[in-house]
Amino acid sequence: MTRQDLDRYSRYHYVPTEWVTIVFVVLFSISTILHLGQAIRWRIWWLFPTAVLCGLLEVAGWSGRLWSSLNVDLRSPFMLQIITTIIAPTPLVAANFVLLGHIIRRLGPRYSRLGPRLYTTIFLTCDIVALLVQGGGGGIASGNSNSDARVGGHIMLGGIIFQLVAIICYAALAAEFLLRYVQDKPFKRRNAPDQPRGRTDKHMKILLGGMSLMTFFILIRSIYRTIELADGWNGKVNSTQVYFNVFDGAMVTLAMYTLNVCHPGYLLHPEPKFKGDSKNLSAYASEEQKGYAPNSV
Repeated sequence: MTRQDLDRYSRYHYVPTEWVTIVFVVLFSISTILHLGQAIRWRIWWLFPTAVLCGLLEVAGWSGRLWSSLNVDLRSPFMLQIITTIIAPTPLVAANFVLLGHIIRRLGPRYSRLGPRLYTTIFLTCDIVALLVQGGGGGIASGNSNSDARVGGHIMLGGIIFQLVAIICYAALAAEFLLRYVQDKPFKRRNAPDQPRGRTDKHMKILLGGMSLMTFFILIRSIYRTIELADGWNGKVNSTQVYFNVFDGAMVTLAMYTLNVCHPGYLLHPEPKFKGDSKNLSAYASEEQKGYAPNSV
């Protein structure tokens, strides 16, 4: 069978390029190992179910594509890469949600529409729902019939759209928080203590820049995936390898390495010490129960 025949009849509508898949397996493996070491070094345990898990899933997905590049007729590696690459960035999105909660806590919860705890809870819940929907859709799409593939694809599309909406809402609320912080326009809350305004030092600016870049890369990837699934399994977008390599693989790679470089372990260390009289600090501590105090993340 010629290369043209393989391209025409493969489940991908092309044969994954071997060297490209190897590059992504290596890149994701390096980033995952770095995240594992950084999480242990700084004792940031929430990075294990977020950035580290994302890396492991991406390694599995691109290993499936590498396997397919060697034998494109096999069904197992094709289904492996479908399920893992669609859900892999979801834990990384969760890392962004948690990270913003820490930033709000550092700069001042009074500038945020939601308290850090509530903020993290809402968006992590959205992320889990998106993960379950996408994973369930991928499982249905792995069925043997074309009907299963169509239904599973529609479910996956619903999950990715839900995630895209959550990311947009997250970005809007984060932008509002930063704008209010820069303009020093806190929300007025009844009985809320007068918390000191956090400082944006060099480390905080780097962290904010990194978080913005991560959000941008993940947003581009989510938009691409929405278009791809809406176009269908046999559509031009899904059938064009370079689109997947650039708008999925490269975007998630850049997001992963951005977090490696702009890591909260050293950029948010040590915790700030708030100054003020004991009465103010006591009142401020009580706000933790409402989700406004910095220790509530």
